[in-house]
Formats: sequence, C-alpha cells, structure tokens
Amino acid sequence: MEKKKARELILTHGTNSPLEIAAQKNYKVLYEDLGKNTWGYFTRINRIPCIHINNRLNYEITIFAGAHELGHGILHPGVNTPFLRSNTLFSVDKLERQANRFAIHLMIGLNEPEPGETKRQFLIRCGIPELFHDFY
Repeated sequence: MEKKKARELILTHGTNSPLEIAAQKNYKVLYEDLGKNTWGYFTRINRIPCIHINNRLNYEITIFAGAHELGHGILHPGVNTPFLRSNTLFSVDKLERQANRFAIHLMIGLNEPEPGETKRQFLIRCGIPELFHDFY
C-alpha cells in the first residue's frame, strides 16, 4: 500500500520531493526547534494539513522527516499520533512503520537498483538514512 501511494504521488506531482509535493498539496511546512529527540510531526490546524520539521536536522534527515510526515498526511489523514501517544494506550508503532515505508518508497522515486548494486548501496544512492534501511 505504501509503495503504491508513493508512486501515485510521484506520477501525479512529477517529483519525488516530499517538500515539493507538500507545497503542491497546500500543506504548510513549518521548521521549528523540536528539541533533540523529535524529528517532526503531522497535524491539521483549522483543517490545514501541517508538517512540522525540526530545524536542527541535517539535510538528509530533513528530507526523510518530511517524507515520513507527508506519509502520515496521506496514509493517516485523520489520526493525531502525538495525541494518541501521550493520551491513550493505543500503540502507534504500526502507523510509524507505514510512514517509514512510505517515506522510503517516495525517496526512491522511480529509481531501480543498478545491476550488481547491493540493497545498501541502492538505498544510500537514493538518500535513505541507514537507520531506516530495514523498512525497505
């Protein structure tokens, strides 16, 4: 499901850039100091989808965080994971895994592994942080 949704967005918007897609979909992207442990989160403010990204992140992680949060907006539009995490006993692990897989497929775009290229080499070439290679 995540791969299909990512591919549809790429073909519709003509790019695999999560920040360009967010702009085309009229999502607000806000860069904020979210501390040391939070890369980003997705919310809707007055029905306006907002991607919040930690302004302390390096470029590679910023793009991944943007793709991940866009994934929440596409895959889980009515779900507020920060609220669920802090106010309920509902586990958001499945939602986070789905958003990670979506982010990977979006960042890969329409690329394919080159002959003889390892999975690791391919994912690094596509800008996927090594921390998330297991989700591919």
